[in-house]
Amino acid sequence: MPETAVWNFRQLAHHELDGFGGIGEGMSIQIAKDGRRILWLAHESAPKNFTGIDVSDPRAPKIVARTDLPQSHMRSNSLETVGDILAVAYQTKEKGQQPAGFELFDISVPENPRSITFFDCSGPDSRGVHQLWFADGEYIHMSSGASDFKPTHPKDDQFYRIIDVKNPAKPVEVGRWWLPGTRQGDSAAPPVRHPEGADTGFRPHNTNVYPERPDRAYLGYIDGGLVILDISDKAQPKMVARWDYHPPYHGFTHTVVPFFDRGLLIISDECVRTEGADWPKLVWIVDSRTEENPVPIATCPLPPLETYQRRGARYGAHNLYENVPKPNGWKSDRVVLATYFNGGLRAYDTSNPYQPAEIGYFVPEPPRGAPSGAIQINDVFVDERQVVYTVDRHVGGLYTLEMDF
Repeated sequence: MPETAVWNFRQLAHHELDGFGGIGEGMSIQIAKDGRRILWLAHESAPKNFTGIDVSDPRAPKIVARTDLPQSHMRSNSLETVGDILAVAYQTKEKGQQPAGFELFDISVPENPRSITFFDCSGPDSRGVHQLWFADGEYIHMSSGASDFKPTHPKDDQFYRIIDVKNPAKPVEVGRWWLPGTRQGDSAAPPVRHPEGADTGFRPHNTNVYPERPDRAYLGYIDGGLVILDISDKAQPKMVARWDYHPPYHGFTHTVVPFFDRGLLIISDECVRTEGADWPKLVWIVDSRTEENPVPIATCPLPPLETYQRRGARYGAHNLYENVPKPNGWKSDRVVLATYFNGGLRAYDTSNPYQPAEIGYFVPEPPRGAPSGAIQINDVFVDERQVVYTVDRHVGGLYTLEMDF
């Protein structure tokens, strides 16, 4: 069994979440009214929905709340908090299943999350919501299906939607956009499919919007690459730029994080196949000084494939720390934190964007009961204290860390 490999991180604690340690891509901090710091985690799959953990002392995390999903065919892979409101995405295994959409909760008493409303996104060609972005307390930006959206190809079943939640009890859709050609009836031709076995769909994953540019949405559009949208008129989003670099590279553009002051975009792909089958999945440095013409200038260095391929399961890039625009989130326009499944958590210095340098890693040993026999580090969040929280996709739960760089 591989031992923990650590460089420039210090582990503070590890919580296996009492046997439900499979965590998805939703991590968000709430400062409760009594001053406690609650980390909310979305589970990768049923039966659990979300878990709240008191991380006021990051050396002694404590579960304070946990909820179950109403159906086994659901997953709540993504969540966000603003103040005392928690938004949770619901996606079903098959199209047409219910409930599919998102739910808003009142978490003013963390031990007792109370449902405020459910926004239905189900339909004959919909699996609901895969990912949502909720940062300003006013709008949810999400990758979702809908009852009135019929894709030209079954894998293109989700698109970008903007939901006004200023009245949390009555969410209202205010805008939507999809890659031209992916909806039946479009005047544009459908996009050319990726090769068989590598076709993961033309649909958005992350849908990030930042206060520095509230008129822009930065989308990782899976097989469609990077998409930048002008959302100054939310009712009519317009494409500003698209960078599509696959093929020859495998698809699944996942996350786009702008470094606004430096004119850079940090872009990650997601590894979705096991044992290096879709190698390489990379973290890209892209020059966006001319917004309509993004230009790749570097990729973050990878540890050798042969070291990690033998560990089994997935190995390659996945999530980035997204510089979440909230008071309890750490910000950096220099350091990139990225998760690599069995490659653990990696840190990079982009001071020279043409030659990013690795400055740290945390690769814990495989957790007890890991179905693949490997760690699968899935997501990362950093609070304003510079405490790092990272999670395992299968059974390992939560790790809290300090950075030594």
